[in-house]
Formats: sequence, structure tokens, C-alpha cells
Amino acid sequence: MITNAQCRAARALLAVRQDEVSAWSGVSKGTIANFELGNRTPFGPNLAALRRAFEEHGIEFIDGDDGKGVGARLVAPTV
Repeated sequence: MITNAQCRAARALLAVRQDEVSAWSGVSKGTIANFELGNRTPFGPNLAALRRAFEEHGIEFIDGDDGKGVGARLVAPTV
């Protein structure tokens, strides 16, 4: 789905706090904080909700299929 580094990068690109991402996604701020710190990985539905929320706000995730690594970039939001 997404990595903890991609989550941090997406938030940085959007210049938003964890509580804003929590409101968008319905995923608790604590879950987001623990994920970004690498302490734990959220369950699949929470990861999907995070990804969807970021994508709706203009983030495109790079899966690294090209061999250049994973990442995130800002594109036009759908909201």
C-alpha cells in the first residue's frame, strides 16, 4: 500500500498535521504517529484509507516499479 516514509512525505508535501490527515481518513492520530515512526503498520483498511485520503488531496504515490524506489509527489487534487 504505502510506506511510513511515503506517509511522512505526503504530509510534508501538503504541509498538514497528523490530526488533519486523521480527519480526512478516519484513521486515528495515534495510529498515524506510530506508523510514521515505524513503530507499527496499520491494518490494511487503515492503510487504504490513508492512501485514499492523500490521493484525494493531490498526492500521487510512486510504487517503485521502475527500480528507482518508492516516493510521493504532489499533483492536482481531486477534492
